Amino acid sequence: MQQSRAAAKTTSTNQWTGENSPAHVTIRGLSKKFGSAVIYDNFDLDIPRNKFTSIFGPNGCGKSTLINMIADLMSCDAGEILIDGKQVRDVRFGYVFQNYREALFPWLRSIDNIRYPLKFMNLSKAEQRARVDKLIEYFDVKIDLTQFPYQLSGGQQQLVSIMRALVVEPEILFLDEPFSALDYEMTLFMRDQLQKVFMETQTTIVLVSHDLEEAIYLADNILLLSRGPAEVADFVHFDLKRPRHAESVTEASFVSTKAHCLEIFQREVRKG
Repeated sequence: MQQSRAAAKTTSTNQWTGENSPAHVTIRGLSKKFGSAVIYDNFDLDIPRNKFTSIFGPNGCGKSTLINMIADLMSCDAGEILIDGKQVRDVRFGYVFQNYREALFPWLRSIDNIRYPLKFMNLSKAEQRARVDKLIEYFDVKIDLTQFPYQLSGGQQQLVSIMRALVVEPEILFLDEPFSALDYEMTLFMRDQLQKVFMETQTTIVLVSHDLEEAIYLADNILLLSRGPAEVADFVHFDLKRPRHAESVTEASFVSTKAHCLEIFQREVRKG
């Protein structure tokens, strides 16, 4: 049987990173319009396996649209998207939304929000409880998870959202500007928690961020998108050792990577 364009590519060298290992997400011929606005037109991309990839670009370039189409939360007009050579419905993934207040179920206690996805995984109640307890211990949660989401602060609600996404032990995790509504102290805490998760699990993570420093700080690779129709303006590899910390942003490799990404970003903005 003839392989599809995307499936055929999943076993070859990653076209952007040059890594001689299979891509985790393979996108071929992706097209998407909103009315007369062309967001993607015959777009191709490989996202590496077991890497943290950040997506950054001008407003309206299609960052969130891209991960929504990969996660099948939004349909594409044409093209093919495979995760590990499979359709997304056959893949265990997690998704953390920007608007945590709308993402959580207000009628469920916070701990039941975390446990909710496990109801669809054919796990026993003991197994479900063990997974949730493991996450609570992992994050050293001090808040009362018997409270309803509206009784928690914004940062606490987003922590619940992230725990809910991780409780399924996802093969790939999508994050759509997950810290944009949090205060700076909570943002720093959540970045460090996310980095800890990545270092220990090596889960493929795809982050959409409007904050260039955050995008670089967390990532192994930074996908820079052009204005629409979106193209890959650059795919920047960043291998600063982990764990990264506050002082990491002053290291020469960080400063030079940020300067390069900013130059590409400003070039794309000027095109508008």
